[in-house]
Amino acid sequence: MKLENPPWLAKAQPVFALLEGAGYQALAVGGCVRNALFGAEVADVDISTDALPETVLALAQNAGFRAIPTGIDHGTITVVHKGEPYEITTFRKDVETDGRRAVVEFSTDIKDDALRRDFTMNALYARADGEVVDVLNGLPDLLARRLRFIENAFERIAEDHLRILRYFRFYAYYCDPAEGPDMEAIAAIAASIDGLEALSAERVGSEMRKLLAAPNPAPALGLMAQTHALSRVLPGADARFIAPLIEIESGQPLRWQRRLAALGTGEAASLWRLSKADRKSLENIHSAMEMPSLIEAGYRLGEAAAIDAMLVQCASLGLEPDPKVIRNIKAAAREVFPLKAPYLMDRIPAGKALGVELKRLEKLWIESGFTLSQAALDKMVEP
Repeated sequence: MKLENPPWLAKAQPVFALLEGAGYQALAVGGCVRNALFGAEVADVDISTDALPETVLALAQNAGFRAIPTGIDHGTITVVHKGEPYEITTFRKDVETDGRRAVVEFSTDIKDDALRRDFTMNALYARADGEVVDVLNGLPDLLARRLRFIENAFERIAEDHLRILRYFRFYAYYCDPAEGPDMEAIAAIAASIDGLEALSAERVGSEMRKLLAAPNPAPALGLMAQTHALSRVLPGADARFIAPLIEIESGQPLRWQRRLAALGTGEAASLWRLSKADRKSLENIHSAMEMPSLIEAGYRLGEAAAIDAMLVQCASLGLEPDPKVIRNIKAAAREVFPLKAPYLMDRIPAGKALGVELKRLEKLWIESGFTLSQAALDKMVEP
C-alpha cells in the first residue's frame, strides 16, 4: 500500500535523500503516516532512521541544513529545511521503563523501534516513495478504525501510564464507536488506573484538552467514566450531558472549554494547571450560568461565554437552543453603556457613591433591553 502523494511527503524528499544518499534508512513514522491514511491533516513529520544521532547531525550540517540537537541523548535531531522542522530519531528499543519515562538503547532494527510504540496504528512507517512499511500488522487495524495496543496492553500501559489517556483521545479521533473498543485494552486500562496518579498535571491537562477538542468526544468520555479514568483525572465529572451538547452545538465554534464546563466541575483549572486564558474562559462560562439572564451575560462576559453557558444549560435540560436568544446575546455583546463617570460628577462626587449610582443606572439600562438613551438615563440620576 502507498500513500497518495500527500504534500508533506513531497516537501520532505530532500530530508529523505540526505539520509538515504549516505546509505541509511529513512522512513516517515507515526502520526503523519496514520493521518495521511485517514485523510486527516498532518501537523508534524517525524522520520526514523538507523543512522546514529551524531551522524544525522553531521550529515545535516554538511549539507547546509539547520540541525538542532533537541533530544540527542534520546536519539532525536531536529533538521530544518525551507522553514519546515523534521524530527529525525534513531531506531530505539526500551531497556527500562517506570511508567513515566524510558531508558532507551539505539538499534538498527526497525521492528525494535516499532515495538516500543503504543498502538498498532501508530507503528506504521512510509518510505520516501510513499510505500507503507507495516512490521507489526497494524494496517488492518487502522483500516478498520480499530485501536489496539501493541502486543500486550498491560505491558504497554506499564511502560507509560499516559497511554491510558492517549487511548481515549485516539478513540475519540480515529475509531468507529459503533464497533466498540478493544476489550483487552479496556481491561488493561481498568486494572492500571492507579498509574494515572503518577502523571504530571501538565501531561494530563494536555491530553484532556486534545480529547475534549475532538469532533465527538462523547463515546470516549463515556468509556473513561466506565473505567473510572474520568473520576481519577477530574473528580466529580459527569459525562452524561456531553452527547446532548454535541448534538446541539452544531454551527457554533468548537470550544473544548464549553465541553469541560458540561462535565460539571471547575476543578480542572487547578488539577490540570490550565493557562490563565483558559482559566478565565472557564470561569466566564460558569459565571454566565449564574447570572440573572444570558443577555446580561453576553453584555458583561462576551458572546462566547454566554452562548457556551446557554448550550450547556440546554444540554442538561434536554432543550434545543433558541436562535433568537443567540442573536440577542451577540447583540448584547456589542452594546456599550452610554453613561460614563464624568457625566455625573457635577452632581455626585467621585467615590463609592458615584460607582454605586453608575451600577444602578447600568442595571436599569440592561433591564430596558439596552434601549434607554444617555439623555433618558441622565434624567434618572439620583444625586
